[in-house]
Amino acid sequence: MMKLTIDGKTVEARDGQTVLQAALDAGLYIPNLCYHPDLRPVGACRLCIVEIENMRGLPTSCTTPARDGMVVRTNTEAVLKLRQNLIWLILSEQSEPILEDSQLKKVVDWAGARNLLSSYRAQPKKRPVRDDDPYFIRDPNLCILCGRCVRICQDVRGVGAIGIVNRGIESRVDTSAGADMRTAECRFCGACVEVCPTGALRDREPIPWADREKRILACQNACPAGIHIPQYVSLIAEGRFQEALEVIRDRAPFPFVLGCVCPHPCEQACRRCQMDEPVAIRELKRFVASVDTGEWKARVTMRPPTGKKTAVIGSGPAGLTCAWFLRRLGHEVTVYEAAPKPGGSLRASIPRYRLTDEVLDQEIRGIEEIGVKIVTGARVESLDPLFAEGVEAVFLAVGAARGTKMGIPGEDDPRVQDGLTLLEAINRGHDVKLGGTVAVVGGGNVAMDVARTAVRLGAKRVVMLYRRTRQEMPASPEEIEYAIEEGVEIRYLVAPQRVVARPEKLQLECIRMELGEPDASGRRRPVPVPGSEFVQEADHLIMAIGQKPAVPESLGVALDRRDRLQVDPATWSTSRPGVFSGGDVVSGPATVIEAINAGRNAAAAMDRYLGGSGRIEESLASLRKQNPRLGREEHFAGKKRPKTPILPLERRTRSFDEVESSFNAATAVQEANRCLRCGLRLTICAAPLPPPTRPAEPAR
Repeated sequence: MMKLTIDGKTVEARDGQTVLQAALDAGLYIPNLCYHPDLRPVGACRLCIVEIENMRGLPTSCTTPARDGMVVRTNTEAVLKLRQNLIWLILSEQSEPILEDSQLKKVVDWAGARNLLSSYRAQPKKRPVRDDDPYFIRDPNLCILCGRCVRICQDVRGVGAIGIVNRGIESRVDTSAGADMRTAECRFCGACVEVCPTGALRDREPIPWADREKRILACQNACPAGIHIPQYVSLIAEGRFQEALEVIRDRAPFPFVLGCVCPHPCEQACRRCQMDEPVAIRELKRFVASVDTGEWKARVTMRPPTGKKTAVIGSGPAGLTCAWFLRRLGHEVTVYEAAPKPGGSLRASIPRYRLTDEVLDQEIRGIEEIGVKIVTGARVESLDPLFAEGVEAVFLAVGAARGTKMGIPGEDDPRVQDGLTLLEAINRGHDVKLGGTVAVVGGGNVAMDVARTAVRLGAKRVVMLYRRTRQEMPASPEEIEYAIEEGVEIRYLVAPQRVVARPEKLQLECIRMELGEPDASGRRRPVPVPGSEFVQEADHLIMAIGQKPAVPESLGVALDRRDRLQVDPATWSTSRPGVFSGGDVVSGPATVIEAINAGRNAAAAMDRYLGGSGRIEESLASLRKQNPRLGREEHFAGKKRPKTPILPLERRTRSFDEVESSFNAATAVQEANRCLRCGLRLTICAAPLPPPTRPAEPAR
């Protein structure tokens, strides 16, 4: 360390620091525009000039190394006069108004400008504003040629998509030959926008500061469990597959399950969508889970035993996730499952062609291996014996496994079934036959599962009836596509009104619908079209329109009017002390990833109830500093998303063999490299801005 004096204040500086860096670290502001903490200093704007005793002229503080004993003055009359002249020169080239929230505006307001030529008026540059890029706008009329965007693109990112072209008054920041950013091999990381002090480079859609992290990390923000997607995708791009898996496991103990069945809202939010197709995030998760070596087991963080006993009722995704994190928090955990095998809805309701028993068993073994005890064939009708045995906190995760019907006349015919009951019977190995024409009512993932299952069970024709259009269908887009490929007919804007039971067929009296005003879900409400009735014949009718919980009254917890458990949203606690809940039994039918998030949050709440901090530690993998260098990659903007490997159609429709399979390593790395690495933008330091008040004028 060394000491120097800046404006009468003693300041410490580290070896290698410049005068400007030492001043800023000490809270002393010196105006600057071309300087940025992440870039090599060049002294181009010269606004950071200072006086230094025993040194000639007015050197730029951003390029002057700090030395022991230096005496520096930043606001002498000579410094202020020249600085204001320099600001006038910068502004003399600005025919456009300065953007109010820009660093340039703040520096001008703080430092002021001298009016060197009162009659001079800047001539408009009249350079075209480029708004043909998918993510940002380039307005060369606002550029001051500070070079920060060029330096971060070339020196930090290693891309070099932009540079300063031409000479003299024709100099400007541009791509080679004025090409668009796609052709210039831009990686669209946003670093140039982040460091621009004027708004000459700015986001196409402004990002409010309060929503900055959510908007930039759009994929992670869209993930209900908050999995650090940018981190694990970048690790896959580097071939560090086991570390990527650890990042996923920090938030969820079911990476392989999620890789198979997650509806991936992260992909819908992926910023690459604005250019072409989203990164295949779900498939990348599935890949790293498929090459799991078990290395993560040695690095799972475990708190010391607390001596507290907990119980989890139900072994679905919410229950097992809660158990996983409770155990990692040091508590003793026993999971009680009424079925012969653990897994809850994962085992009972999801067809084996989407999620195999082998994958599910592998994930559950990982949970048991950290010390979670699972007792199957144990239906819990009362919590009193558990509390009597010393259990101090219980998590109810009994799901919503009871299917619902429409409440229309004739639906009590035995040929009318609910989808969940049918799927569970098949998954448990019961002999289920569906011949002839099968009609399926609904448009969610359960309806798709039922329809595709009916194809595999030998139905000659499967007709899906949905009361809205495809645009409003809640099922995953790929599930809809798979169903159509496998021969499922989807009749949109149709709703059954009555079932007429004939000995040979069911006759479904239906009516056509049209979309009206949006309802509470935000989707347009289906409205019957008078006089549009028609009959759809079927041998079997399967209702897949919803599901609800079946909570025994003997558990002693309050339910709402829809038979769901009531919980305090802040504490996940029910009406009974020491009893917590989450997942479908609270929210109603939701996704696996939402259930996982509920289980994790409930575990933290239970830990606080038991006297802990409620803080679930993450592994060192998620704290890893990312490499800021991307490098130039030819045709980056044109790289296509690879197709998910799937079974041939003829095999899919004749068996319950798994339809999708994992990427290989080369494809996974290639796909991970399509990521825009949006999160790197958040690692860029903020440019130093002026304090609220201007410095006092020096004594004359």
